[in-house]
Amino acid sequence: MKLNRLSKYAWFVLAFNVGVILWGAYVRASNSGAGCGSHWPLCNGEVVPRSTEIATLIEFAHRLSSGTALLLVVGLFVWAFRAYPKGHPVRLGASLSLLFIITEALVGAGLVLFEWVADDASMGRVISIGIHLVNTFLLLASITLTAWWASGGEALRLHGRGIALWALGLGFLGVLALGVTGAITALGDTLFPSATFVEGFRQDFSPQAHFLIRLRVWHPLIAITVGFYLIFVSALLGMLRSDRSIKRFALYLSVLFVIQLGAGLVNLLLAAPVWMQIIHLLLADSVWITLVLLAAVTFAQRQPVQSGVQAQETSPRPLASG
Repeated sequence: MKLNRLSKYAWFVLAFNVGVILWGAYVRASNSGAGCGSHWPLCNGEVVPRSTEIATLIEFAHRLSSGTALLLVVGLFVWAFRAYPKGHPVRLGASLSLLFIITEALVGAGLVLFEWVADDASMGRVISIGIHLVNTFLLLASITLTAWWASGGEALRLHGRGIALWALGLGFLGVLALGVTGAITALGDTLFPSATFVEGFRQDFSPQAHFLIRLRVWHPLIAITVGFYLIFVSALLGMLRSDRSIKRFALYLSVLFVIQLGAGLVNLLLAAPVWMQIIHLLLADSVWITLVLLAAVTFAQRQPVQSGVQAQETSPRPLASG
C-alpha cells in the first residue's frame, strides 16, 4: 500500500463517515431524532437553534457532522478528478461516493420531513430504515474503494471470476440483509425496550407484541447463518489463493465476524444498552469494510509485469502528487 496525500485524506473521510454513522445511531437510540422538529435543513425553523434541550443539541450535532461529511466527500471528488486521469478507478470511486452521500442526505431528510423519528413505529419508518442502511453501506463501500485505489490498489476485473464472484456476491447480499434486520432490530429495542433478557425473550414470542418486537428474533438467526457462511468463504479463499493480501483480509473478516457474533450475544443478554448498540454497529461497519477490501484484492485486475519506458508510458498514475 502506497499512501500519498490523497489516499490519506480518503482514509480519513472513511473514518469520519463511520463516526457520523455511529453518532446517527446514538440519535436514534437516545430518541433525539425529533430534536429539530419536522424542519429540514433548518432546526426548529432556525439555522442555529437556541434551544438548550438535550435532544435538540444531539440532533443538531448530527446534522453538523453529516454536513461536514458531505463537504469532505465533495472535496474528495474534486481532488480525485484533479489528480487522476480519465478512466482511473479513483475517479469512479469518488463519483460513487458523492452520489451515495447525496442520497444519504436525502434519505435522512425524508425521515425528518415525514416525521419517521422519535417514537414513530410505522411501516414507513421500517422501510426507510432499511433503505437508509443499504445506502449507508454502499457509501462506505465507495469511499473504501476510493481510498484503496488511491493507495495503489488495482482496478477490479469481475469477468471470468467464476465461483469466487458468486460466493462473495452472496456474502455481500447476506451482510446487507443482516444489516437491514439489525437496523430494524435496533429500532425495536429503542421503541420497545426491555429491562432484562428474560423480559425481552417473552416479548419476542408474545402474540400481542408489536411487529417490530416479533421481528427481533430473526436477526440473531440471520447473523449466525451469514457468519458461518462468510467464515467458510474466507477460509476457502485463504486456502485456494496464494496472494498474501487475500489471506490477510480473509483472516481479518473471520476474526471480526466472530467478535461481532460475541458482541451481538452480549447485546442480547444485556437487553441492548445504548453503548453496546454503538459497539455492535461499529463492528458491523468494520465487517462490511473488510469484506469490501477482501473483494477488492480478490478481484484485482492483474497487470503483466512491465519495465522501463513501457511501464512509465502505460501505467495509470496521478497527474499530481496528491
